[in-house]
Amino acid sequence: MQLRNSNTRWGVVSQFLHWLVVLLIVVMAVLGLTMTDLPNGIDKIKTYALHKSIGITVLALVLLRLLWRLSAGPAPVAPGPCWQRRVATITHAGLYALMLAIPLSGWAFNSAANFALRWFGWFNLPRLVPADPGLKVFFREAHEWLFWLLVVVVLVHAAAALKHHFVDRDQVLARMLPWLHNKKDGHDA
Repeated sequence: MQLRNSNTRWGVVSQFLHWLVVLLIVVMAVLGLTMTDLPNGIDKIKTYALHKSIGITVLALVLLRLLWRLSAGPAPVAPGPCWQRRVATITHAGLYALMLAIPLSGWAFNSAANFALRWFGWFNLPRLVPADPGLKVFFREAHEWLFWLLVVVVLVHAAAALKHHFVDRDQVLARMLPWLHNKKDGHDA
């Protein structure tokens, strides 16, 4: 498997970063949806700290993904009509925008709430905004709404990938899954 992207397949680095970010977002979603219901105490504080640290990690990995995408060669062009390719481009842009905006809104929410942000207990990150009750409410709401928008866009993205695989029977999904071989690479999917 090649490191860089080709015309028929995402490279191993792109695949690894994609699935690592997916995994971390799932973990963050579970933490985010359950941590507010925890009883006040050290476990709740640790869960919030873990959620925040993973969020900063996702932000860094998404920036790395963008840099890699720019340097690793062109993205494989999906088959299909022009309108589908446009929708795919818009969806991918939306995914990247949300994967950046959600951690940034969480960081801003944390800053506005006047909490320190320590990345896995190693070092403090600077505040993005001053402590302010109005900004705290704004960024908390933005963080939550952006998350639910991400859920919708991810479901559309996954549904489109499954449609390509099971209905169109093309190689779009195989290009991003390490265990599926692309027929154009001389392997069966």
